[in-house]
Amino acid sequence: MYGTLSDAIEVNVPAHKAWELYDTLQITHVTHFFDKIEVIEGDGAVGTVLKFTLPAGATVFSWYDEKYTKVDDKKMVKEADVVSGGYLDIGFTHYRTRFEIIKKSHTSCVTKTTIEYNVKEEYVDNFKYVSILPMIKIMKDAATYLIANHKS
Repeated sequence: MYGTLSDAIEVNVPAHKAWELYDTLQITHVTHFFDKIEVIEGDGAVGTVLKFTLPAGATVFSWYDEKYTKVDDKKMVKEADVVSGGYLDIGFTHYRTRFEIIKKSHTSCVTKTTIEYNVKEEYVDNFKYVSILPMIKIMKDAATYLIANHKS
């Protein structure tokens, strides 16, 4: 079973400023959703692998590794696929997150997140563990950081 979820929020900073945060590993330091985020390899470019440790009881798994598969500075898009643990341990064959920065005006942008997943038929009930809420939390934490640190 294939599925997608997405959400977006407006941020009152220029798109290029938002991308400066999302395009780097600094984004991992502005969110407080995860217990721990470790860089396993890389510098934020394609091929970078991060290990996410979740708070106890947050979901049915406690960790997963994610690999950046696309970083497009021109389109301001970053994609990452789960490569071990997490959703792959509960019957998913594919789990991707995407962040996009969309210019709205000279002083504002929209940050959009999308989750794409594919789960094996025999594990189809596990799609209930897919939630956009952690990604929304990351976007809100990033927006708070961007607004607090933006100089007009």
